[in-house]
Amino acid sequence: MGLTGSFLVIALLIGCSAFFSIAEISMAAARRLRLRQMAEDGDLRAARVADIQRQPGDYFTVVQIGQNMVAILGGIVGEGTLAPLLVPLLERVGAPHAPTIGFLLSFLAVTSLFVLFADLFPKRLGMVDPERLAIGVVAPMRWWMVLLRPVVWVFNGLADGLFKLFRLPMGRDDRITSADILALTAAGAEAGVLQAREQQVIENVFELETRTVESAMTTREQIVYFLQDEDEEAIRTRIAAEPHSTYLVCDKQIDQVAGYVDAADLFARVLRQEPLTLRGDAAKGLLHKALIVPDRLTLSEMLTQFRQAHEDFAVIVNEYSLVVGVITLNDVMSTVMGSLVSPGDEEQIVRRDDGSWLMDGLTPMVDVLRAIDADADELPQRGQYDTLAGFLMVMLRRIPRRTDCATWHGFRFEVLDVDAYRIDQVLVTPIAAATGLPSPAAA
Repeated sequence: MGLTGSFLVIALLIGCSAFFSIAEISMAAARRLRLRQMAEDGDLRAARVADIQRQPGDYFTVVQIGQNMVAILGGIVGEGTLAPLLVPLLERVGAPHAPTIGFLLSFLAVTSLFVLFADLFPKRLGMVDPERLAIGVVAPMRWWMVLLRPVVWVFNGLADGLFKLFRLPMGRDDRITSADILALTAAGAEAGVLQAREQQVIENVFELETRTVESAMTTREQIVYFLQDEDEEAIRTRIAAEPHSTYLVCDKQIDQVAGYVDAADLFARVLRQEPLTLRGDAAKGLLHKALIVPDRLTLSEMLTQFRQAHEDFAVIVNEYSLVVGVITLNDVMSTVMGSLVSPGDEEQIVRRDDGSWLMDGLTPMVDVLRAIDADADELPQRGQYDTLAGFLMVMLRRIPRRTDCATWHGFRFEVLDVDAYRIDQVLVTPIAAATGLPSPAAA
């Protein structure tokens, strides 16, 4: 074979190898959701690609057979392609061992061409636009699968036997998990397709399964409630001082829940000039039965309770039947929407110019972990607390006092303010920054 013929054969082999490389990487990288959308739009080739992805054994067997055949032929043809040109040149310049050096240079040159044009370039191309390339090569690959069916059958049988021998899964798991969705939204935010707030809302939706009602409730000491024996003047005064849409009603003390009243019903009675009384027959139509839920419910379970009871207000009690807080449907939705629905509220986490954070003691730990970029699995005694205050109690093993400190995961948590045993403010500082050393992220 002449030199020109050898070059043409090598170019043909490189083209065949590049085709199989594109076929392999594009099929593996093609996104199932994108293929499904293209198939729904009427592209039958996308449906064929999706079918092959569900059962890819024959397809990849053909790819491997083709690539190995091309590699063997390339080695045979390329071994001495450039050597006849290089050896005379090396002998002319007086290079020692000219035949050996010429053979090595020829081998390196041909190998480099295969690596670049038959492997690296087509595979990177296949990663850029995998769906379009996959549907472009699916037709010729289906012909190859028909032509090589006997060989494919043999190799597939041997491969299936190995999978069964080592008890490996025979197919790909196509289930889409919450982690997959969150990874896609994070990639969308980085690419500018999603705004940061939109990504945060999606993350908050999935956190409904892990956040407990205590992370979104109005705590016991903040509850505005009426006693059934209170007179009308006391009720009017409290409504004027602390306006809310719903008020808890208790008998004698807060742990004896009698029900709740809507501010709209109270307002209607005032307009009709009817007495505001919360006991006896006069309270009928005004006092509603309260939904009582345990404090270990997740926010997702709380939404289910609201839907089943057709209520949007609930009282949260602990295992001793003591009221620990109240929660409304708006509280749950505010947790999902975040600052999109309550931009005017005081933020629980404030980032300072020096890189530290000023946090409220009632800040849910999921928000704390997100702010400092820490993993919930590493929390000490995870599951025994929901807020930053509870975390500090576990770390210190006592009720925190002002200036108390705890360290965890490279951060220093300092209690700045305590009000009647309630932790108001906590300063969270990276330990490296606190000591004046460069932070791990900057190092």
